[in-house]
Order: sequence, then C-alpha cells, then structure tokens
Amino acid sequence: MTRTQRLRDAPVGPGYKWIALSNTTLGVLIATLDSSIVIISLPAIFRGIGLDPLAPGNIGYLLWMILGYLLVSAVFVVVLGRLGDMFGRVRIYNLGFLIFACASIALSLDPFREGAGALWLILWRIVQAFGGSMLTANSAAILTDAFPARQRGMALGVNQITALAGQFLGLLAGGLLAVIDWRAVFWVSVPISVAGTIWSYLSLRETASGRRGGRIDWFGNITFAAGAGALLAAITYGIQPYGGGATGWGNPVVLGGLFGGVFLLVVFCVIETRLKEPMFRLALLKVRAFAAGNLAALLIAIARGGLQFMLIIWLQGIWLPLHGYEFEDTPLWAGIFMLPMTCGFLIAGPLSGYMSDRFGARLFSTAGPVVVACSFVGLLLLPVNFDYGVFALLLLVNGFGQGMFSAPNTSSIMGSVPAAYRGVASGMRATFQNSGTALSIGVFFSLMVSGLASSLPSTLSGGLQAHGVPAETAHHVASLPPVSTLFATFLGENPIQHLLGPGTLSRLAADQREALTGFSYFPQLVSGPFHDGLVIVFSVAAGMAVISAIASALRGRSRRPDAELATATPTGEADPEPQGAPSS
Repeated sequence: MTRTQRLRDAPVGPGYKWIALSNTTLGVLIATLDSSIVIISLPAIFRGIGLDPLAPGNIGYLLWMILGYLLVSAVFVVVLGRLGDMFGRVRIYNLGFLIFACASIALSLDPFREGAGALWLILWRIVQAFGGSMLTANSAAILTDAFPARQRGMALGVNQITALAGQFLGLLAGGLLAVIDWRAVFWVSVPISVAGTIWSYLSLRETASGRRGGRIDWFGNITFAAGAGALLAAITYGIQPYGGGATGWGNPVVLGGLFGGVFLLVVFCVIETRLKEPMFRLALLKVRAFAAGNLAALLIAIARGGLQFMLIIWLQGIWLPLHGYEFEDTPLWAGIFMLPMTCGFLIAGPLSGYMSDRFGARLFSTAGPVVVACSFVGLLLLPVNFDYGVFALLLLVNGFGQGMFSAPNTSSIMGSVPAAYRGVASGMRATFQNSGTALSIGVFFSLMVSGLASSLPSTLSGGLQAHGVPAETAHHVASLPPVSTLFATFLGENPIQHLLGPGTLSRLAADQREALTGFSYFPQLVSGPFHDGLVIVFSVAAGMAVISAIASALRGRSRRPDAELATATPTGEADPEPQGAPSS
C-alpha cells in the first residue's frame, strides 16, 4: 500500500470537516472565479491573439468565450453529481480538480492567433468548465456528509458565498491581470488548481453513508445534455441580430433550438420516470423544501446574473466616462466599484448560515429575496448619473440579501434529501443555479436591446448629425444593431470611435472630433434610452426576487427525508443524522 493510499484510508478525525470545508471552498472559488474572470479581460485577450472582438464576424467568438463555460456548467453538473453518488463524491471531485488544472495550463499556452487562437481558448474553456462542474456538483454533497446537522448551514454558507463572491472577484482579478498580460488571466488559475489537486488527493476521504454503484443512465444523459445544450445555445444566438431585427429570436435556427431543446427535455423527463436508477431523480421534486428551494435559487440566479451584466454596462459605458475615466480603464474600475456587493456576500453568507442552523432556513431564505427586491427598486429609481454613495449602499444591500438567501437555502435543499442522493441533489441544485446564470444573459440582454432599439437609433442619428457627421453616415451608424453598442460599452471601448471609424472622424473638424470621442458625449447621448431599458430590466429582476421569496416562504417545515421520500425513491434510504438544519 502506498503512502497516499494509507493517508486516504486513515480514519477520519474530528478536524476532517474543516479540511473538507477549506478544500471544497477553494475548489468552488477557483471554478466560479474563472467563470467571470474572462468577461472583463476580453479586450486584452482578443488584442493578444490579434482578433477584433467587435468585428461582426467575431461576435460569435466573444459570446462563446463567455457563455461556453456557463453552458457546460449548466448542462453537466447534474450528470457529474450522479456520478459522484455512483463512484464516490470525493473521487469525482478530485478528478475535477485535475482536469481543471490541466485546462488552465493549456489556456495559458495558447499557441495560435486570430480565429484559431480564439477556438483554442473556447475549447479549453469548455474542458475547464467540465472540471469546474465536477467541483461544484460534488462540493456541497461532500460538506453535507462531513458536517453534523447543527453546523451544516454554516459550512454550506461559507462554501456558497465564496462561490458567489468568486463571480465578482473574477471581474476585479480580470481587470488587474489583463493590464499585466492577457495570459496572466489564465496563469493565475494554474498554481491554485495544481496545489488544490495535490491537496484534495492527499486529504479528502469518502465519508458518505448509503449505497454506492449503479448503472449509468445513458439515455437520460444524452437527452438532457442535448436538450439543455440546444436550449442554451439557442438563447446564446438569440442575442445576436438576425436579418433586420435587433435580436435573433426570429431566426429559424434559434426557434428550432428552442423548441427542439424543450422537446428533448420533455423526452428526458419521461425517460427518467421509467428508470429504476435515473440520472435526474425527479422524485426529489416531490419534496416541497427541495422543489421550492431550487425554484427560488433559479429565479435569484437569473436576477443576479442580469444585475452583474447590466451594472458592468452601466458603469463602463456611462457613469465612469461621465466622471472622467478613460474607456480603456473602465473595466478595471467597474470591478472595483462593484466591490460593495461582494462585501455584502461575505458579511451575510456565513452569518446567515450560522443563524439558520439555530433558527431555521425559511426565515432567512425568505427575507433575503425581499431585501434583494427592495435593492432592485432602489436601483431603478436612481438617475443614470447617480451619487456613488447611494449606489454603493444599494449594492451592499443587494449583496447582503443574496447572502442571507444562499446559505440557508442550500442547507435546506441538501438537508431535505436522503444521504444516498446528496450527489445528484447537489448536481440538480447547481444545474438550476448555473442555468439561471446562463439564462440571465439571454433574458436581460434581450430586454435591454429591445429597449434601446425603440429610441437609440433616432437619438444616435440626431446627435451625430448635430456634430457634423454626414446624414447618410449617421443614419447608417444608427441602423446598426444595438447589440454592437452594448458590446462596445461592455468591453470598455469608445462606441462612437468604433462605430464611426478613423475615416469618418478624420474628415470632421478638430473640435467636432474631440467632442464625439470625448468622455461625456456618448454617455450623455444614450443615458435616456439606457435608463428606459434599465427600468424594464430591474423591474423584471425585482419581480423574480419577489416570486423567489414567495417560493421560499411556501417550502414548509422540513421532515426527515426518509419519511418524505419513502415512496419516492427505490430504497427510502435516509440520512443517519437528524435533519435539523433546514427546519423553518
């Protein structure tokens, strides 16, 4: 027997739970940080490989760089959670760390340029997302196995808030590292993931109770992956313009993907109800706490993802330029000015997890979305050129509300199922959450683009002509899809300079050219149409948060999972510990 095997087979001591918490927290941190670190650093990455991210033919590369990671995370987490149930949660988790480390190394060594370089990054990002999905799908189940019920909410709170904070810390890290070198965006993951891989293989143990083994549900895996993939891919292409429309929702390919994806998911549900050992245990949805918690998590994830992207556009495209920041510097400062939200996560997450262990999950998981909804109402009432103190306070409140919700809700979900199904339950929970993040981009970008399409063309055309741009050129620029303007601001580019180009600008008088390409012209020009779009976006987000609060309030008082699932699972196996954590 090797030294590594002896270490792994050694009895688990009282301090093991803290080793499990620290390692899984590191795993979900690096996985979620890498899901957002590329967003801010895309301009530097595409300049590094010699590709203009805003050229019409390259928008697909840009979208897949962002959404490819999210799509894989949404599609495969439930599969990998099920594999954790079958072959060992720690085994699948450790393999995920190894895959993530290898992909991080490959990303930092991109040998190609232009389109080939972009495809290399997209493909290895997909591999990296697969490894990250192994980490996130099994981390909550490992913690639920390692911690007693009285401490489970605290442990899951630390883990989940770290995951959420990673999404926003990735924005800051991307801005800082892209200034040094575009490869540094990927280098940062290498030492962390390599160290995490070695540490997890040496320290983590299989502590799960209940049965192991079983068969792989091939039909379920194929139909779910194909259906969810088609649906999310269609949403990705729905953001892009088609024909004369501002978005692509009328594209036959998009419509085919939407309807085909829904059809395959229906087939998947039928298959899963007929199998003894399904991948996606739909019977778990008969548990009210499990179903209500996942619905609430899905809605909060959609609202949170939409908020993240809209705030970046708001800060980078309007507020920061109005306050004298150069467009090239706005990605970094946008990440810095959004830190109050991360602080809210970090304050409320562990605290609410600890408090929910004592007072129950329902109070906190219901109050959290209410606080989030109030912050959205406050944001939609702000003027476009806001006072930062009020803005920061609203972000802090929003982050605090999400922190209040996340840990107790996760504890309630994981504590409501039998021990034998915690892996698949963790995967299902992560699927709902990751799908919400992926859906949010399509939903909120489409809402914003539709809002801009109604007023931006006339505003842009009139404003350009007033500063000496020929009417024909102004009309042409104003007729371009609003998504180009959104992506320009999203990437910290001067939209006017990009839309007009050096040829048109060189023919204008010096004062006109200086005014058009200055800090304040474009932000002032689009502030009205953009605010109209923000009102729509934040109103929808507030409504989702309210529905999430209602679902949380209706989750009921928890019962022992074996009692609730006695007729819903093949074995009715229960958690050997009393499930006190998720009580209301």
